[in-house]
Amino acid sequence: MQGYDSVMIQADVEIGATEQKFNLVIGRQIQKEFGQEQQVVLTLPVLEGIDGVQRMSKSLGNYIGIDEPTEEIYGKTMSIPDKLIYSYFELVTDVSLKELKEVKEKLEDPGKNPMDLKRHLARTLVRMYHNEAAALSAEDYFNLIHKQHDIPADIPEFKVAGQSRRLIDLMVAAGLASGTGEARRLIRQGGVKLDGETVKDELLEIHPGSGEILKAGKRKFIKFIP
Repeated sequence: MQGYDSVMIQADVEIGATEQKFNLVIGRQIQKEFGQEQQVVLTLPVLEGIDGVQRMSKSLGNYIGIDEPTEEIYGKTMSIPDKLIYSYFELVTDVSLKELKEVKEKLEDPGKNPMDLKRHLARTLVRMYHNEAAALSAEDYFNLIHKQHDIPADIPEFKVAGQSRRLIDLMVAAGLASGTGEARRLIRQGGVKLDGETVKDELLEIHPGSGEILKAGKRKFIKFIP
């Protein structure tokens, strides 16, 4: 029983989603029966993932990782639906109540562009887990890739042996995909480009090593070198 966990660890405070309130309160009652001081219960709404449909989950791939590169945090935040802007400000940022009220007012104002608030949100998240300079740098990178449709100058390099290899295997080895399944999915969705050309063949084999540039998704680049 979940409530008994509170007894076993003699919990002082337990945090959970609002939907877990019943189990959390039961934990308090069981603690009382065992002569323990009852824990404080703190509940929060479920945080939806960047897809705006299901709860945020790493297994679903709809998450923003706090230890991800700054460009990823910024870029993923910019991909959330407008309907999540206020929830993200409220649940995952350190903005003041005054600023939170201003965010709500701007979202309700048809004359305001939600994209500006989304940029503010993205900068805030990067600043929280890195610093202000990193937030501005991540925004510059986003603008370079998505507004100017350019290739960044500091693309990571990946050394490749001389033999031909499947592109999906190279994507996994270079860290552009967590596995061949994700690599195939990206190709099916048209999210993989090799030297600017969209890759359509999931079984494509290449003989890399001459400076080819591979782009996976919207923000990941790698340059193959011998």
